Amino acid sequence: MKKEGAEASWVDDLAEDWRSANLPEADAALCAFAEKLTKSPAGMQEEDLAGLRAHGFDDAAIHEAIQVIAYFNYINRVADATHVDLEPEMAPYPSGEGQ
Repeated sequence: MKKEGAEASWVDDLAEDWRSANLPEADAALCAFAEKLTKSPAGMQEEDLAGLRAHGFDDAAIHEAIQVIAYFNYINRVADATHVDLEPEMAPYPSGEGQ
């Protein structure tokens, strides 16, 4: 992802590792939720929802976030399975991934 201007560094940090992007607490909580849902969906617990609610997310916002996260997980797996080429501005897969 290529951005210009003041946003460039922040966007690069976010793309590299959301933990180092100096996000507001609510955004960091949403990123942590997305990461857990992506990496270990069977491990999701009621506490994960409570953590988002504690940062001001209502049930409609949580449902919408889950839908977006799940869609991106789905479409990325379809792209990986069918060997869709990365866009030119995207970094190549790390060795052994996405092949």
